[in-house]
Amino acid sequence: MDFTKFETLSIKNHPQLDEKWVQARIAEDPSILGLGDVVLRDKERIQPKAGRLDLLLQEEESNRRYVIEIQLGALDESHIIRTIEYWDIERRKNRKYEHTAVIVAEDITSRFLNVISLFNGMIPLIAIQMKALKVGNNVGLVFTTVLDQMTLGPDDDEDEVQEATDRTYWEQRGSQKTVAMADELLELVRIHDKALELKYNKFYIGLAKDSQPNNFVIFRPKKGFLRFEPRLESSSETQEFLESAGLDVMDYDSRWGRYRIRLQPGDVEKNKKTLTDVIGRAFAESTKA
Repeated sequence: MDFTKFETLSIKNHPQLDEKWVQARIAEDPSILGLGDVVLRDKERIQPKAGRLDLLLQEEESNRRYVIEIQLGALDESHIIRTIEYWDIERRKNRKYEHTAVIVAEDITSRFLNVISLFNGMIPLIAIQMKALKVGNNVGLVFTTVLDQMTLGPDDDEDEVQEATDRTYWEQRGSQKTVAMADELLELVRIHDKALELKYNKFYIGLAKDSQPNNFVIFRPKKGFLRFEPRLESSSETQEFLESAGLDVMDYDSRWGRYRIRLQPGDVEKNKKTLTDVIGRAFAESTKA
């Protein structure tokens, strides 16, 4: 068997290769990044007052998009900030999609790996290190994920539960009308388990059975509406189901794995069938082995 020696190239210092070349290679075959079955949505996407986004990719079978920023050479602070800024612009502009920030650089030192890992969990963030390899007259790219997106488990939000409040707290923070909407939704929840009760916490109203949290759905009453958050795996099928029912679907919370739905007073009764279905799906996912 013949042994082939690969020569590692610095794209930043190469006389012919540049960032445009890297963009073009990824655009030709987005799968080389190792993000799964993704397609190119846009390249050099203009960001209002913030420059141009290198690449925007999307999973073929879901509503997940990847905001890609490429840096030749070593990763630096400005590139991290720019990537997060573009991610924030895209998610605010297109709330029906779930967005993940992706940093691609030739060199990601342990120092900056530690820095960006601090954001992971708060911001969906992936770091990928790229290498250019030359064999004869051919040059190829190799991408290695050095920091993957952190997915929190179903019990990871229980730290918020520690600070208990009461109904009065939420009627003041929200309103009596919006807290009453949580009561309406509880009746739909009890179709699946009659022992479940509302549990008033500082950051949300959850569910509990025999004093044990079971937050497959949670509620966040505001002054004029209630935010209903079922824990469901993100999918295009679920997104279309919710939107086709006429529900006001906000951006997907990838950190906690929840859909966020804005309900106005009267919406629970009007959308009773759909909400019952959604609660049933969330309950079923929560009881999976």
